[in-house]
Amino acid sequence: MAFRRRLLGLSATAAGGLRRSLATAASHPPWAMMSVTVEAVGAPRVDVRLAEPPQVSELCFPQHLIKTRGSPDPASGVLQKLAGVVRAVSGDGLLLLSYVDLRFTAPNGAEQEPTGFDPAHVPIVTRFVCNPVTRELSRLPDSICDPMGDLRCDGHMGLVTGADRGHGQGPPDRFALAVLHGNMMIRFLSETGDWEIVEVSPCRLPLARRMDLCPEAHAVGGRLWWVDLTWGAISADPFSDRPELSFVQLPTRSVLPAGAQDEDLASYRRVGVSEGRLRYVEVSQEEPFLISSFVLDEEGGDWTLEHRVVPNKIWGPSMWIPLQMKGTTSIVLMDPLNANVVYLMLMSQIVIVDMEREEVIESCPYGSDSSCIPCVLPPWLGQSRIPSAGKKDVEKNKTSADVLVRSDGHYKR
Repeated sequence: MAFRRRLLGLSATAAGGLRRSLATAASHPPWAMMSVTVEAVGAPRVDVRLAEPPQVSELCFPQHLIKTRGSPDPASGVLQKLAGVVRAVSGDGLLLLSYVDLRFTAPNGAEQEPTGFDPAHVPIVTRFVCNPVTRELSRLPDSICDPMGDLRCDGHMGLVTGADRGHGQGPPDRFALAVLHGNMMIRFLSETGDWEIVEVSPCRLPLARRMDLCPEAHAVGGRLWWVDLTWGAISADPFSDRPELSFVQLPTRSVLPAGAQDEDLASYRRVGVSEGRLRYVEVSQEEPFLISSFVLDEEGGDWTLEHRVVPNKIWGPSMWIPLQMKGTTSIVLMDPLNANVVYLMLMSQIVIVDMEREEVIESCPYGSDSSCIPCVLPPWLGQSRIPSAGKKDVEKNKTSADVLVRSDGHYKR
């Protein structure tokens, strides 16, 4: 809470006058709704357009920095696609960007829809850590996994930072990337500049069932959390010499039977971080329709119900909003600085709800074709550097906003 008060207080001036406008490195909103999709463009440097929520912030990336296996012959019937995403965010504003060099077969050229992946092509993943305010980049070395194994693990890669100074109130001095693979952790530590595979100490699960984890890792409390939306979450400290897994079950009434299948589950269940705590929000799919919000206790053992509201009562004063029915309302994200506020999607509109006051704060059209991820932007982010990852500098442009420093999946139990 102290961090949140400090962050909001120091950000008030910087964010003033930016309502519904783009931000610069000198002044930026306290947090951003970052589009997950990152377009590769023929620009010389990163372009980040930060906007005050609920506007979507976007990032464009210079394609010449992406590692590829060359370009396919135009006459080969193969099309190249550089697919980029914001794979993860740290709790203090750094982004993990992931790019994959994909190839598709299109026998009749670019004018025809691709018929599938090129079986002769081995995709390659390029990763960067990015400061979205200064536009600084740190390119990571290739993973020690084989290319296909690296591609499978990429979707669950998380980013977490650490700081020995300032009691967590200032810029970090190290970061880690990590993903779980069985009883092993594949990780990259900025302090060493290397990838490594370490064994993790298992935790005792309450039931003998496997976890089907969502493709998003959450950084909070110096740990990374991976979530199974039918059952619970596991976490580990990637900085530890011997990471220990910890498990917490979802609130009792939210636990589903093993093997439960629902492709829309992630649309009405969401785990995220707000005010520095792990939280769980759910929109019930049966009458009475409810929005419920829980917070994980400081020990990481139990969930406490914070809010439970009836959306149809909230919608009442807003005549254009229809009554809640199964599947009509989905969760976009939680406000990372205000645990009372949740962003919902209803009829292609963003609806911002204050659950404590039980009212709609604002609604507007959703201005993106991509999903979003919340990213906190502390006041000091514009004056900080990405923690050094190794000692191999390959390019430094003239301004601090254009620095490139080279430090050249699916988990189930």
